[in-house]
Amino acid sequence: MPNPLAAAVKVMIVGTFHMSNPGHDLHNVRVDDVLAAQRQAEIASIVSGLARFQPTQVAVEWPADLVAERYPKYLAGTLPPSRNEVVQLGFRLAKGAGLPRVHGIDVDGDFPYQRVDAWARAHGRSQLLDDAGREIEAMTRTQEQVLQSSGIAAVLRYLNDPERIRNGNAFYRTVLRLGAGTDQPGADLLTAWYRRNFLICANLIQLSKPGDRIAVFYGSGHSFLLRQCVTESPGFELVEPNDFLPANR
Repeated sequence: MPNPLAAAVKVMIVGTFHMSNPGHDLHNVRVDDVLAAQRQAEIASIVSGLARFQPTQVAVEWPADLVAERYPKYLAGTLPPSRNEVVQLGFRLAKGAGLPRVHGIDVDGDFPYQRVDAWARAHGRSQLLDDAGREIEAMTRTQEQVLQSSGIAAVLRYLNDPERIRNGNAFYRTVLRLGAGTDQPGADLLTAWYRRNFLICANLIQLSKPGDRIAVFYGSGHSFLLRQCVTESPGFELVEPNDFLPANR
């Protein structure tokens, strides 16, 4: 039972996009070179704004062993240039805050989308997935437009708007329509997604101590469930990143 007199753990979950164009998602934002001078100036301003949160811990979307290998090199100035948002945002914020370590809290997990797609097509329900895909693709293209017109901070503010986060999670509930009887590929997909995010949140909660201020950098698709987990966990308080992100350029 958490101590009711202990100081709350404040958690700021910063939903991000993939700055290095890995192309691992179903829908991917096309990003220009964030190592270019203009983008670096934008990132410096973003990190300066987030630093006002005064984090005591930083957690990122990489496995623990990878972070343990690379963050010391980053501090020493020997890590090769990286466009990855973990380095550009998480490592940079942690270094500026004087933190000796960064926590990698990512957990791999299944995402059995192919079973959902196959069931939908076999049962004449593919229109549902096609419609959802078009909505997600439209949001992806919106991110690209905001990036080009208004900069990185504007994209992050868009991604971390609570209403957009709620709307973005709708796809996962949509797939519950796909299945029948004991064959429930939609529910299986949702269960796998929830399990991964619960394991991530468990790592986050287990690294914390009363009074911590934890900045978390994760792909924005995880934001809804991670925010829900933090909000519903006794002794934790969710902090909005848009209260710290700079205004659009």
